[in-house]
This record gives sequence, structure tokens and C-alpha cells, in this order.
Amino acid sequence: MTLFIIAYLAGLLTIATPCIFPILPFVLARAGEPFLRSGLPLLLGLAVAFAVVATLASVAGGWAVETNSYGRAAALAVMTLFGLTMLLPVLATRMMTPIMFIGLRLSHWAAQRAPAEGTKSASSVVLGMATGLVWAPCAGPVLGLILSGAALSGPSIKTSLLLLTYGLGAATSLAGGVFLGGRLLAVVKRSIRWGDGIRRILGAAVVAGAAIIWLGLDTDLLTRWSSVTVTTLEQNLLVELRNEPALIVHSARAAPAPALSPPLLSLLGARQWLNAPPLQASDLRGKVVLLNFWTYSCINCLRMLPHLRAWAEKYHDRGLVIVGVHTPEFAFEKDSVNVAKALTALGITYPIAIDSDFGMWRAFGNQAWPALYFIGADGRIRKRVLGEGGYAESERLIQQLLSEANGTAPSKDIAAVTGEGPQAAADERDLHSLETYIGYDQASGFASSDGMQKDVPILYRIVSPTINRWGLAGIWSVGGEFATLKDPRGRIAYRFHARDLHLVLAPSSPGNAVRFRVRLDGAPPGADHGSDVDAEGWGSVQDGRLYQLIRQTGPIADRTFEIEFFDAGVRAYSFTFG
Repeated sequence: MTLFIIAYLAGLLTIATPCIFPILPFVLARAGEPFLRSGLPLLLGLAVAFAVVATLASVAGGWAVETNSYGRAAALAVMTLFGLTMLLPVLATRMMTPIMFIGLRLSHWAAQRAPAEGTKSASSVVLGMATGLVWAPCAGPVLGLILSGAALSGPSIKTSLLLLTYGLGAATSLAGGVFLGGRLLAVVKRSIRWGDGIRRILGAAVVAGAAIIWLGLDTDLLTRWSSVTVTTLEQNLLVELRNEPALIVHSARAAPAPALSPPLLSLLGARQWLNAPPLQASDLRGKVVLLNFWTYSCINCLRMLPHLRAWAEKYHDRGLVIVGVHTPEFAFEKDSVNVAKALTALGITYPIAIDSDFGMWRAFGNQAWPALYFIGADGRIRKRVLGEGGYAESERLIQQLLSEANGTAPSKDIAAVTGEGPQAAADERDLHSLETYIGYDQASGFASSDGMQKDVPILYRIVSPTINRWGLAGIWSVGGEFATLKDPRGRIAYRFHARDLHLVLAPSSPGNAVRFRVRLDGAPPGADHGSDVDAEGWGSVQDGRLYQLIRQTGPIADRTFEIEFFDAGVRAYSFTFG
């Protein structure tokens, strides 16, 4: 019973997470109608559809996911049509017959023709089920626990009821939005007589919400806004469930065994794995697990890799399981083909879980790239380390956990690790420049003339940058995540103080190489060139990744870096230093 209460409360909390935003227009579009005949059936339909689809996805394998992708597309088409008919009354009239056929009574037509109460309720249920099909909820620790437990224990009424309870909690929060929206609409209608205008505004909001989901922004931008407070609240609720999660896990195996912690259970719900088949509970239970959150264009993550590879080789036979969780920072890192190529180039052979929707990131309440989670043989998280460094202490903790698991004395030797290229340790003594983003969402230190203009091609001119400032030259369009070169010639300059300079770059179209040349204080870099350019500074952007452009061999001082591109279409994301 406790788990049902927690599931309901976790569903309530989804109203405070960004991932709920895309479905709000569909719910608020019914705010001005009778709640019992319109709002309530819609919300119940949403909860039921979510419970059914989530149950199938958790226990039925890949075919359910593939089938739901088609159902999701059909549901999006229905809701887009619903919004368009609110926006365009003529379309509503012409589409009356097919809409009636699928049970969706459009609000404008319904107001004119006064449909029967039962029909109105049925159409609201259909719209609610369509909304449930496209809802990608922010999967915090509670939902991760439910889904992972379902994957372990197989189909059960309890699993479906827990998911339905979670959905009902979310529906309860949305019901508050319906009541609030209905009262607001009533006030507006009394104040002004723009009934058609209000309907069109709601219709536009519905179409916009559908567009967000069609474009994948609900799992791209919105899920990248970390809901730290909500995740923390859910984790606090789970503290009271110390014995409850074990019931779900143990139902998959009759013999008693140490329980997996709720966050670790979410790992088993990963939909895609690289380097290994999907991990099962038996692969983790009773093992010492080292979990690494990373992304392949992150310089801090790359510098940790030599240590992870060394530990995997040294301690695998003693019972250590290293698992990488690839949670992307940039959009091109969501492509699993790109991730697979990066694994080969980086020499990573241990299992990698793809976490492009940030589900596992939220389940663990993670806050940084890279991050290490040390999990003992008892299935509990013993320590979390955010960021680089402390590798000797981390290895000693691995030795201690393995000693506890195997009943042997811990070894005391520490692996000698050196990295090459971007994976080499940073020169902390002379590292006076920090990570700098180029997209306007997080940009800082921009020094070009006329300032930065958002999402429009502009001819920029470089103003001689001072330390830790940068600028553009040529025709660039600066977006939220990256800047795109629109002309065959363009430059970026940065005044920095560090041994290494890296730049995350990508071609705008896969397979299109973009030539570039690097200069340091106006001259070819010579011996100070990075691993991705030659001594004359020449290189090319062929894939989306981090490029090491400068590695100085002499004394470190303030230097001016410049990169010139000779083809249009390159995308520049961020500078990092080492």
C-alpha cells in the first residue's frame, strides 16, 4: 500500500517538471467546458492510456516500443487535427464526418450542434487516450522503480495498478490546471466578447504543443532542464520504502538475494545498450558496480576514460562491473550510431546504456558530467563522485568493496594511468580559461561587434578579444546550442590561457567534411598543434565531436587562437581547455 501512495504522490509532482509542458495545451483546451463531461473523461483516458503503454513497454520487449511509435504518430496526428479545427472553423465543418467516425467531437462543432452528453464524454476519453500515448513523463526515481521492477518480475496486475496510480496522480495535478483555466476563461469571457479569438488561441496552443512533440523537443530541450527539486522529493519519499522495492526484485527469483537500490533498478530499464546485450538483475546482483555518467564530447569525461579502462581490465575478474551511462549534452550525441563510433575510437569495451531521455540521470539525481557511483555487492550506493580527480581514492574504494564482497584482503597497488591526446590529464597549474559555450543559451565572453543576434544570419566582425573573450567573423547564425557558418569563409577567435584548447564541432550534414586551419598568435601552431591538426594547423570537421586544436609544449602564456573555415555549414558548440 505504501508504494501505491508513493506512486500517486510522484505522479502529483510531475506538474512541477518541464516534461509536462507539451501536453498542457491539450488539457487546457477543454478548460472552458463542463468538467464531468469533458475534463474528467479526458484525464481518465490519459491515465489509462499511459498505464497500458508503460506496462507493455516494461514487460513486452522491443515490439511494444516499435508498435507504440506508430500509435504515438497516429495520436499526434489526431491532436494536431483537433488543434487545427479549433484554429480554423471551416476545417472543423469539413472534417465533421471523419472526426465523428473516430469519436473525437471538436469543441467548436460541439458548441454549435449540442451533442449528447455521452458522446461528448466519449470524445474526451479518446482525446485523453491520444494525449496519454504521446506523454513522455519525467521518469524520476519512483517511476524508474516501477518500470524496472516490472521488467524484472514480468506482467502483473500490481504493476499495471501502480502505473495507473502514477498516471492518476499526474491527472489530479492537471485537473487543478483545468479548474484554474476554466475560471480564467470565464473571467475573460465576461470581460470581452472575443469568443472566437479565445478558441483560436487555444487551438494555436494545441498545434504548438503537437509541434513540440513532433519535433522531439519534449525529450530534447525540456528533459534537459534538470528537475532537481522534484527528484530530491521523490528520493526522500523512497527512503520510507526500504523493504518494498525488494518485493518487486525478489519476485523474479525465488532464492533470497541482496536487493538492488531503486536508482540501480532504473538502469535495467534502458531501452538500448552498446557493447553488450541488455543487463539483467543477475548481472548486477551481488556484484560491485561502478556506474559512470558521461557523454563523448565532454573533455572532463574523456580525461576520466583511461582510469575506467584500467580499472575494467584490472578488476573485472575480481567481480567489478563497470557500466557507462551515456547521457548527451548536445543533440548530435543522441544518435546511437555516433555514440557507437565514439566507443570504437575511444577504446571502450564495457557495457554502455543509452540515456538520451535523461531517465537514468533523473533517477540517480545526477548533476554533472562525469559522475561516478560506487555500488556495493549489497546493491546500495556507497559513494558518489562528481567531476574529475581523486582517482587513487576511487580505486581504493573499489578495492575495499571487492574485499567485502569476496571476503579477501584488499589489494593496495594503484594502477599507473596516462592518457593520450584529449584524454591526458589537464595542466591545472596554468588552467586559467574555463569552458565557454557558443550557443546563446549559455554563451559568455562574446566580443564581436554589434553584439550577438539570435537565430538570424549576421555578418560579424571580430574585435580584438581580451583574455577569456571570443568573437566571430563572417556570416553566422547563432542558435541556442550552437552557431552555424552560413558563408564559405568564416572565423572564430579566442584569447585564452591554458596548455590545451579544444572546440566541439560538427558538420551541419552528416558526411560533409569542412576544412579548417588553426593559427596561434597569427602563425601556424607548429609543435603546439593538437591531435586533430597538423603542424601547419590544417584539419577537417567530419563528425560531431570534441576536436583538440592546441597543445602547447613550451611555457604557457596568454595566447590568441584563431580557426578559419573554408566551407559553409560547420556548427561550433563550445570551447574547453586543459
